[in-house]
Amino acid sequence: MKKRIIILGSTGSIGKNALKIVNHLKDEFELVAIAANSNVKDLIEQINTFKPEGAGIFDERHHKNLSENVNSKCRIFSGQRGIRALVREHEADIVVNSIVGAAGLLPTLDSIESGKSVALANKESLVVAGKLVMAEAKKNNVEILPVDSEHSAIWQCLIGENYSNIKNIILTASGGPFLKRNIDTYESITVEEALDHPNWDMGNKITIDSATLMNKGFEFIETHWLFGIPGDRIKIMIHPQSIVHSMVEFNDGSIKAQIGIPDMRIPIQFALTYPERKKGTVDNRSLFNSMQLEFEQPDLEQYPCLRLAIQALKVSGTAPAVLNAANEMAVNAFLRKEIKFTEIPVLIERTVKNHDVIDDPILEDYLEADRWARDYFKNEVVRNGN
Repeated sequence: MKKRIIILGSTGSIGKNALKIVNHLKDEFELVAIAANSNVKDLIEQINTFKPEGAGIFDERHHKNLSENVNSKCRIFSGQRGIRALVREHEADIVVNSIVGAAGLLPTLDSIESGKSVALANKESLVVAGKLVMAEAKKNNVEILPVDSEHSAIWQCLIGENYSNIKNIILTASGGPFLKRNIDTYESITVEEALDHPNWDMGNKITIDSATLMNKGFEFIETHWLFGIPGDRIKIMIHPQSIVHSMVEFNDGSIKAQIGIPDMRIPIQFALTYPERKKGTVDNRSLFNSMQLEFEQPDLEQYPCLRLAIQALKVSGTAPAVLNAANEMAVNAFLRKEIKFTEIPVLIERTVKNHDVIDDPILEDYLEADRWARDYFKNEVVRNGN
């Protein structure tokens, strides 16, 4: 029997790769619904190619255009409520959630509460409300299947292992485009330079997060919730080649690593086919032509966003939700060329410091913390001249 798949964020890099896998393994999967943020052109093309039962667009302004240009048998949804309805109303086994930002949290919870496993690429679901998401997954007996290459690597290293034997988890980070750049020149970093990642082809927001290493900070928080490992046993190593996707160190001194070329089709396919492994489309042979592996400790002065994420997990409660919202606002401001690259961590830290943390939040508290952080950033930070 085919697995029924929903893909949220289908026009982004993760979504497009997921569609490639669905197309490659036609006998394994049935695509029942897709959704995008605002890229209506690509979404229309995907609908007409894959013919899903339903499709959604977050940006409601595109509803009419979408409805008029696709097969009438495809049911159209729009807006946040529409996307949530799309998830709840379609029967599916797995929801691939590759929505960018905190907007992915409620669809993750909708997927879980309607009994669907989540192939999770929306790291913000766990950064903002990891405790709640994991509790709901356990309550509803559904799986959270990691899609990020690092968490997929950890997951694969832990299959068949007793978690009590874990000594440390070692997250690897490429270091982004500025690893070797003199920190004294960071003031002059341009948007174009920050978007030029040496290894991965990703969307703009996650590429900037990789340049600041906030992306690794978010993955640090995710690792804690996914695998139940305290922060002081999660180590981060800079690994410029992006070949070792992460490692697990065990009590007996053994270290397991998962390696491969930097291609997201591998972790996406593993999440979709688990517990089986099906023939993929990635050729790893070039990996061994001149494989050089380098590792070094991250410099928290060079990457203050990583320090802020580590601190946010220690504080916990609503602190990570505020961290995430402030980061989204700062990254967008940088992409619009309203602030400098070096102002991103400064403005995030200011927002986090002015938040009154709720230690044991419910869903409404997480959502309110997110709203508060965005309002604070707009009203107190940007308008007051940073």
